[in-house]
Amino acid sequence: MAKSKIHEVVDAAIDNKLKLLYDLQQVDCEIDRIVKLRGDLPLEVEDLENEIIGLQTRVGNMQGEVREMESMALKKKNDIEEAKALIKKYNEQQKSVRNNREFDSLSKEVEFQTLEIELSEKKIKEFAFLAKEKKQQAEEVAAQLEDKKITLEAKQKELKEITNETQREEDELRKESDGYKEKIELRLYSAYQRIRSNARNGLAVVPVRRDACGGCFNKIPPQRQVDIKLSKKIIVCEYCGRILVDPETIANEAAVA
Repeated sequence: MAKSKIHEVVDAAIDNKLKLLYDLQQVDCEIDRIVKLRGDLPLEVEDLENEIIGLQTRVGNMQGEVREMESMALKKKNDIEEAKALIKKYNEQQKSVRNNREFDSLSKEVEFQTLEIELSEKKIKEFAFLAKEKKQQAEEVAAQLEDKKITLEAKQKELKEITNETQREEDELRKESDGYKEKIELRLYSAYQRIRSNARNGLAVVPVRRDACGGCFNKIPPQRQVDIKLSKKIIVCEYCGRILVDPETIANEAAVA
């Protein structure tokens, strides 16, 4: 007699676990439905935000390169002024040289500074060309950036509208889902989450309908169906790994509750 009562308690415990898992699945399915309403918008928004950060970085780097080229061009202009000053100085010194050797030495200095001026002028032109090219590239990227910002703003607005319509319902459902989580033992809940994450449609607990698994629709042997109906242990589909429940048993449990 005592043994029979123990079995009844164990069976009732399994029934309760299956009922909790099934109810949790229904709540999570509703959450999935709400999330699905948003479609790919959250990912699109995230991608756009990341793309904008990347474009802002590119524009900043290009503008930095332009400033560097302008700074180098300015330095070359200063070098030219210094070279001109030296040429003037050497020309004046040539007027008071004592011999041809000194005159030739000063002439070489003048020639060297003249070459420095020509080289600096060439570099200035190169820097100007590169700076102009980089500015154009920066402007093109900046235009892309503005377009992305406009698109992001529209996507964010659309997502916010959808979220505002469903946020309250989603919050309540998530709170309900957390409530079931507290009632279900950790090992079983972890198994449920693992099956759910691997399932294409997010279904971890499915009813048996027309002698088949409600998840993958493969046929279930008669004896296995009997075991599922008895609810004496947790049974998973041998094909897809989902937890199987009998809809009538679950309905009876709900009526009793």
